[in-house]
Amino acid sequence: MDLQVVLPDEAPDMDPGRPAALARTAEDLGYETVFLPDHVLPPGPYGEVFGGVYEPLVTLAHLAAVTGRIRLGTSVLIVPLRDPFVLAKQVATLDRLSRHRLTLGVGVGWNTEEFAGLGRDFASRGRRTDETLELLDRLFTTGRGPDGGYFEPRPEGPVRILVGGNSAAALRRAVRWDGHWQSAGLSPAAFGQRVTRLTELAGGREIRATARMAWTGGRAELDRAVADARAYGEAGASAIAVHFGAEGGYAERMAAFAERLTSSPPGS
Repeated sequence: MDLQVVLPDEAPDMDPGRPAALARTAEDLGYETVFLPDHVLPPGPYGEVFGGVYEPLVTLAHLAAVTGRIRLGTSVLIVPLRDPFVLAKQVATLDRLSRHRLTLGVGVGWNTEEFAGLGRDFASRGRRTDETLELLDRLFTTGRGPDGGYFEPRPEGPVRILVGGNSAAALRRAVRWDGHWQSAGLSPAAFGQRVTRLTELAGGREIRATARMAWTGGRAELDRAVADARAYGEAGASAIAVHFGAEGGYAERMAAFAERLTSSPPGS
């Protein structure tokens, strides 16, 4: 089971050097992927609910330059808030600059006020997300737009698409795009139910299910978090993506969690 981290991106006054420092630390600790969240114009202050102060694709390009192995992902990019052609250009460029380390985590969004603030229709967000993913696939595969325009750079290979969300539509979308799925705030039992359904929808194709969870500090809470991580694994998780709370002490919590999860046998 791969260990991943959702980097802190919640404080407007965060030291600009912190994301890079934490990404390098995660790489040194053996984390498989670093993720960043996405909110363009939330109706409330950035914080626990609305992370994503820094634009994730720009920030991941910065992280690509200071890391060499770790994958770089969004958890998750709100696709219907983006211009699809500009998004395709950003994704393809980032994939090339990172030497094919990008995981494009996608979601349809959930906050009606954020959509209204950007003048985007909320009801059609699922359809527009599907249309955007189809467009990205076309541009990346053929190098030509719907009306014949030329598209470059093309990614080195298929960009890994990770679909976030707990709905039936999200599971179907994950199966359509290679079977990579990430949960949002589910218990291990509920996660296992979604994995069972995802497996049914995949019809024998390989799936990869990631459980997103949090640990924000404290010894007792660490024991519980490690137990939850193992429970997610038993429920079918191929990876766990952990958010470690506010910025202060983040590297220390990353290290403590990784050491505890990998060095102590279950039941210890």
